[in-house]
Amino acid sequence: MPVQNGLSMVPTFADVRDAAHRLKGHAILTPLLRSPDLEVLAGCELHLKAECLQHVGAFKYRGARNRLAALSPEAASRGVVAFSSGNHAQGVARAARELGIDAVIVMPTDAPAVKVAGVISDGATIISYNRLTQSREDIATNIATEEGRTLVPSYDDPHVIAGQGTVGLEIAESGLIFDAVITCIGGGGLCAGIALALETLCPETKLYGAEPTHYNDHQKSLECGTRQRLVRTPPTLCDAIMTPQPGELTWPINSRRLDGVMTVTDDEALRAMKLAHNHLGLRVEPGGAVALAVALRGDLSHFGRVCAVVSGGNVDDDVFARALAQ
Repeated sequence: MPVQNGLSMVPTFADVRDAAHRLKGHAILTPLLRSPDLEVLAGCELHLKAECLQHVGAFKYRGARNRLAALSPEAASRGVVAFSSGNHAQGVARAARELGIDAVIVMPTDAPAVKVAGVISDGATIISYNRLTQSREDIATNIATEEGRTLVPSYDDPHVIAGQGTVGLEIAESGLIFDAVITCIGGGGLCAGIALALETLCPETKLYGAEPTHYNDHQKSLECGTRQRLVRTPPTLCDAIMTPQPGELTWPINSRRLDGVMTVTDDEALRAMKLAHNHLGLRVEPGGAVALAVALRGDLSHFGRVCAVVSGGNVDDDVFARALAQ
């Protein structure tokens, strides 16, 4: 179990191992894929950890399933509430359906239709909000308080972080030794979980993050040495990683383990989506393609073997068509 540290619960590598046991037989052990043509562009031996092939089309299922599976019977009977633009919402909805737990999801009115449809199909109740004028955190917290539900954050939760860490566990136990791993960073849960696995099993492997150009809160925070909050939050196609500040629990882990963070434009994300489709037949969403975009830009060409996490594949048809037209 996570150890107590002040008011926060800090996940450890042991928690990642526990999560792997909970997820065994439920989460998909996603493949590492290669393409000779993509490797020419990347300038290195490039392996794609295809989490777009995970349940609900994203790694978020791992953390959601681990969090809900760890609930006491009493807490599970009262239900859960989560807030998300889509992938975490779908992960919670699917895990809740599998475990027989009632779920309420707070989603923005501009959430991608494919993600809204996924949540509805798994039987969760959606509460819509305007991301420009309302606080999703406040709405979800009020619901949790009034109805006795357990709040399931998308990244700032030790069980969620540990569940996402099983991605790193699978990379570390793949039988391959990677010089570097790069993943997307929104709130930092996936990166933090991967960091816990890598620092224990392969500490020599470098870890990098990828963010949208205008959502570079981790990059700025690393430069300053403290958590920074963005003032401007303009629109981006990378809806899955539109966070203005690193997580309170994820930042201490990522700040000690990250070797750097690169930024990606929407056009670069679209290009990576097209190349992933053309060469590997993958359907990837913009936020899920940013790590691959960095690799295809050649930023990691000085390494011999690199793993890029393709974190999600839930994309509306119009955006996907725009990518293929690049």
